[in-house]
Amino acid sequence: MKKPVFDIDHATRILRNNDLGGYTIPTQGLYPFQWNWDAAITALGWMEAGDEARAWLELEMLLKGQWDNGMVPHIIFHADADTYFPGPEVWGVENAVKTSAISQPPVLASVVKILFEQGKDRALAEQKLAQLLPGVMAYHLWWYRERDPENTGLVCSYHPWESGMDNSPAWDHPLENVPAADWEYTRRDTGHVDAAERPHKHQYDRYIYLVDFFKRNHFDSDLIYQTCPYRVQDIGIISILHRANTDLLVLCQNRIDNDSTRSLQQSSARTAAAIGALWSEDLNCFVSRDTLTGAQLKTISCAGVLPLFGELASPAQAAAINENLGSWIEDAPFGLASTHPHSETFEPQRYWRGPSWLHINWMIALGLDTYGLSERAAQIKQVSKACLANGDFWEYYNSVSGEGCGGGEFSWTAAIALHWLKD
Repeated sequence: MKKPVFDIDHATRILRNNDLGGYTIPTQGLYPFQWNWDAAITALGWMEAGDEARAWLELEMLLKGQWDNGMVPHIIFHADADTYFPGPEVWGVENAVKTSAISQPPVLASVVKILFEQGKDRALAEQKLAQLLPGVMAYHLWWYRERDPENTGLVCSYHPWESGMDNSPAWDHPLENVPAADWEYTRRDTGHVDAAERPHKHQYDRYIYLVDFFKRNHFDSDLIYQTCPYRVQDIGIISILHRANTDLLVLCQNRIDNDSTRSLQQSSARTAAAIGALWSEDLNCFVSRDTLTGAQLKTISCAGVLPLFGELASPAQAAAINENLGSWIEDAPFGLASTHPHSETFEPQRYWRGPSWLHINWMIALGLDTYGLSERAAQIKQVSKACLANGDFWEYYNSVSGEGCGGGEFSWTAAIALHWLKD
């Protein structure tokens, strides 16, 4: 029997060590709360660890922070902790459960579909699906109602943190329009991780300004849409949401058939019709767009490959992306670098400016398989396995050297390894 590429017991132990009684923190110290898309990915790991009830509980706990308008925030502050900034007192959200005021890439519905299809306890799966479906549907409708009020089909993001790809070079130009925070604060991330692997201070100053901006505007969706100095159509969010729409509508068959499902179908159709506006002919890749200027954000990033996961690319676009991936992997052979290594902004160790992230690689590999590009999908899987050669589960990996970066003993890395990379 072929030996697994990593220690399965170690990966499972990480999930259990990071379990705080129903929700899983990404890692000790650096991220002491529950994060939106981390929770979804981590649920896949709990399922592979053989604890179906715990997998479903992860998502139940996430939805405890859902706002009345349907938004699922990017952080749920279930308990107090002083090792992270900005905490709930800075966000200023006064809901029954403390949360942040923005969301994150909505991979939730796609994960619910996987848990439902893979669950061996069918009674539990049916029960939990029925319990979660209304909240997940409300979340999707929120994206289109609040983040695409003009019905373009292309939802927008108000903060780089919302993209999940915080300091991607794609956000450099839009952030230039954002003022710096006008008060002194103390970052906590660089107390846990080498500053060379984290966003720069001038970026963080603008992240904090936006947090204050939401609070000053009382989280008013209409006012924020009209006046936010950062408003981007993020190709990563759009692609993940479109895939999640498809998965959610499959789950709704024979369970929900009403105005909500029909509205979601219409929104998905608008996205498919509009996605061409985010294709860059000169880069042969999808890109994001600054809605305040109308300009495409000309960065080749892993987000621009995610339309394969969302099934939004034409066959010709998929072929062009696939060709682009050849040199991408050749020059940064550990996983898929989050920024193309030929870019002048490429930094193989700094967060989203070059490192490889295994959960993104998983989504991209699924997308490649969907388009029949199975050889490239297998290559992405193989170079992702190479990141785990030292037996450790880091937040992300230097895409040139394979060195682990960011937080260690990381939940979603262990989870996606269990779900996708074990032999």
